[in-house]
Amino acid sequence: MELFSSAYDILIGYIVPFLFVLTIVVFFHELGHFLVARWCSVKVDAFSVGFGREIFGRNDSKGTRWKLCMIPLGGYVKFAGDENAASVPDRERVAAMSDEERSGAFIAKPVWQRAAVVAAGPIANFILSIVIFSMIFMTFGKIVTLPIVETVQAESAAEIGGLQSGDLILSVDGKEIPTFADLQRIVSVSADVPLLLEVERGTSVVTLTVTPQYRELTDRFGNVQRLGLLGVSRSPQKEDLIQKTYGPLEAVAAGTKETVFIAERTLDYLWGVLSGREAADQLGGPIRVAQVSGQVATQGIIPLLSLAAVLSISIGLLNLMPIPMLDGGHLVFYFAEAVRGKPLSERVQDIGFRIGIGLVLLLMVFATWNDVVHLTKS
Repeated sequence: MELFSSAYDILIGYIVPFLFVLTIVVFFHELGHFLVARWCSVKVDAFSVGFGREIFGRNDSKGTRWKLCMIPLGGYVKFAGDENAASVPDRERVAAMSDEERSGAFIAKPVWQRAAVVAAGPIANFILSIVIFSMIFMTFGKIVTLPIVETVQAESAAEIGGLQSGDLILSVDGKEIPTFADLQRIVSVSADVPLLLEVERGTSVVTLTVTPQYRELTDRFGNVQRLGLLGVSRSPQKEDLIQKTYGPLEAVAAGTKETVFIAERTLDYLWGVLSGREAADQLGGPIRVAQVSGQVATQGIIPLLSLAAVLSISIGLLNLMPIPMLDGGHLVFYFAEAVRGKPLSERVQDIGFRIGIGLVLLLMVFATWNDVVHLTKS
């Protein structure tokens, strides 16, 4: 009975939230490919959420097989003339097609149309993120705190940099700071990076240089995060709390800003990993996503939707990496084709796809290893 209860808890607490989040993200990514393909008159053989054996599916009026498969770790849209789910062309099959069939094959379309179809997946991920954030802002708004310093910790980055209690942070590196949360977000990803602060102190404005200190923090779920910290606390006064509401256009603008911010910080972290400035152990795979999904689900549907938006951005950026097998790799091939006036040779493309498979598998193994290490430490 205990074993059954434990399995039920894992199913409801982790697997269901994980599948909810991942299915939303994957579906919209593939829907982007699908809609632009239809617009470009590409015949779509299959639209799949998941890989492996089909659980159930149906054919639509244009011959596309819509299906849900057993392995829920991704999805694909398979076009006419494709050899597999990664859109590797089946040249022998295309050569054997009639003229009418070939006109609907993905490989037979102009390079700009193929590029548009491929780019539509990541773009759909970014649009999904904007929509989710916009809906949350428009429906619930948010309570924000003015960026007023209440206390300064002894020997902290703030004290060393000259911040004082009562200071109102106006800008960081020339960027306006309307809320305390905006200050935290910039500081958290700027460990050991000098920041130029404009501060209103009394009736004057002073300029300070503050370098956030590198710290490890453990959240209430036991997850360890490495962040930059100033060592200040926000004002608890009611008059410094603001209930911010958004109209439709303001919500879209705020959702777009949120999406751009997360994308920028994600790219900054990845560049930090490549340059050796950041540790790569924060890169997570499906196990980590499932764990975080379960943790966030305990806080309600809105945090879970926010996680879906963040994951959607990550999936969009990942797919734009210039690695063959990913959307970004296809776009590199199409760019080369547009410049040369003809496609790269079959041999070059085959080698590229083989390298891409190796890199993707290596990334998956590395991310899963990080997940396992993270679990053993928590």
